[in-house]
Amino acid sequence: MPTYAYRCRECTGTFEVNRPMSESSAPATCPEGHTDTVKLLTTVALTGSAAGAPAGGGCCGGACGCGH
Repeated sequence: MPTYAYRCRECTGTFEVNRPMSESSAPATCPEGHTDTVKLLTTVALTGSAAGAPAGGGCCGGACGCGH
């Protein structure tokens, strides 16, 4: 289930809500009970087999000429 980040305009606190994508545009109430909130844009972390793969170039990536 995706996590959405919000900021409260009244207390300026940030918080996260786990909800289905079908409810991504639904309003969220902050933990302090305020209803004037805005959804924040966040980045997505990708994981998988390519995440730990060495990249070409740089030292020991094959392009530095160190012999590795």
